[in-house]
Amino acid sequence: MQIISASYIKSSAIYTQCPPADKAEYAFIGRSNVGKSSLINMLCDKKGLAKISSAPGKTQLINHFIINDLAKDNTKAKQGKSWYLVDLPGYGYAKVSQKQRKSWTSMIEDYILKRTNLGNLFVLIDSRHEPQKIDLEFVDQLGEWQVPFAIVFTKADKNKPGATVKNVQMFMDALNENWADAPPHFVSSAIRGDGRKEVLDFISDLNKEYAALQGK
Repeated sequence: MQIISASYIKSSAIYTQCPPADKAEYAFIGRSNVGKSSLINMLCDKKGLAKISSAPGKTQLINHFIINDLAKDNTKAKQGKSWYLVDLPGYGYAKVSQKQRKSWTSMIEDYILKRTNLGNLFVLIDSRHEPQKIDLEFVDQLGEWQVPFAIVFTKADKNKPGATVKNVQMFMDALNENWADAPPHFVSSAIRGDGRKEVLDFISDLNKEYAALQGK
């Protein structure tokens, strides 16, 4: 997949304010300060598309971007598509009130469960750390909700290669204790561009599935 353009559309406080559900949509979520904005900018090859902040909890709304790409279909001919990319508020630590945290939780749950065109949720995990309880609980919750998702391990450039491999394996092993089939996972670095092709190819395949379901 070759991304031609990526642009911000709008921010929404509740899922009913989101743009019309007329395109395939892929959302990104993770603990605060997991490198979500950096990953989005790397995938779209557009610095500053998603705002990066050193302060956890900066993303407070459902942020929609429209992506136009050039993908090859089965006949090798290039075919353009457009889809939504969504930057969701992080879960976990943030210097906000308990009331605000509850509001975020409600917003995120409503979006995940009720957004009809959500094709996949990308859950970002910091590869620098051993498995964290909050991440495992969030992933298990998605399983109970039967929400399609994939895992993206971030900040691989911040580790020695062996540490990244170890932490990723530990996380996947922890999942295997409760999951018969582990979800797809990718290892990424926003600095080096690791994982970009793999994630975009995955989205390209999902776009084809979405088009087939829509009869396009």
